[in-house]
Amino acid sequence: MSTFRGRFAPSPTGRMHLGNLRSALLGWLQARAANGRFLLRIEDLDRARCKPQYVDDLMQDLRWLGLDWDETPLIQSQRDDLYREALATLEQQGLVYPCFCTRAEIARAASAPHGLSEEGPRYPGTCAHLTSAQLSERAKTRAPAIRFRARPGEVHFIDALMGPYAQDVDAVVGDFVVRRNDGVASYQLAVVADDAATGITHVLRGDDLLSSTPRQLQLYDALAKRAPDFLHVPLVHGEDGKRLAKREGAFALAELRERGVAPERVLGLLAAWSGLGDGTPRTLDELLRAFSIEALPRSPVVAREAVLIEAVGLR
Repeated sequence: MSTFRGRFAPSPTGRMHLGNLRSALLGWLQARAANGRFLLRIEDLDRARCKPQYVDDLMQDLRWLGLDWDETPLIQSQRDDLYREALATLEQQGLVYPCFCTRAEIARAASAPHGLSEEGPRYPGTCAHLTSAQLSERAKTRAPAIRFRARPGEVHFIDALMGPYAQDVDAVVGDFVVRRNDGVASYQLAVVADDAATGITHVLRGDDLLSSTPRQLQLYDALAKRAPDFLHVPLVHGEDGKRLAKREGAFALAELRERGVAPERVLGLLAAWSGLGDGTPRTLDELLRAFSIEALPRSPVVAREAVLIEAVGLR
């Protein structure tokens, strides 16, 4: 039996669009092609934006397309003990420290030629070496976040689609947050703890997370966990050049379901965006036979509404 274990890990912050479903489809195909297992994890740590109804919606979307999963879905908001255990392991090694800085303070402290990541300006290390007295004084006015001490030097890995990638986390991002000041685990820590705990061997996700991977690899190393293999697929963009966002409208799968579109038509469109078809209707069995990493595009896909309307038969 294959030891391959993949997963799809959506955040229930809105109705899933076809870009989300494309990632789910490709992850499912990769796992099934390897005779492996496919897991579903609900990443709902952003309590303010994540809504229970969206969890129900996304599961319905996946089932409607025929994308099944092999184990009980994991819910991140129910896994605080796992994240606290991982944080304790880092604390025991002296690899984390409390940080009282606000975003505004970090922005003011940052200046060229410091790095800039998707999290914003590089953290300049303001709280990295506070004395006990300073810690006590600052704790009176603000609850701290917890930051991981980034190891200097480039982190290298080979992405299954994008090829070699390297980043000096310390130079680009600086020490990064592993627990927010509200006590909730950060994305970086939670995803590593969850993937390690569930034995995930392969991660297929959007390339907007490519630059997060070196941070996660440092955490895997610090936690003495085996890192999975990574495959980052270019995102689906709208005609305005921006990535598709969770929203109502033509690219929300629920909208297509409600209008009576057949799943095979949607699968055909997703296949065309993935180098696996010409846009005509496809079944999952057909896509499974066609699946190939080499066929996947290496640049963003543009989702044109006119093409969508024709492909799914809404004319």
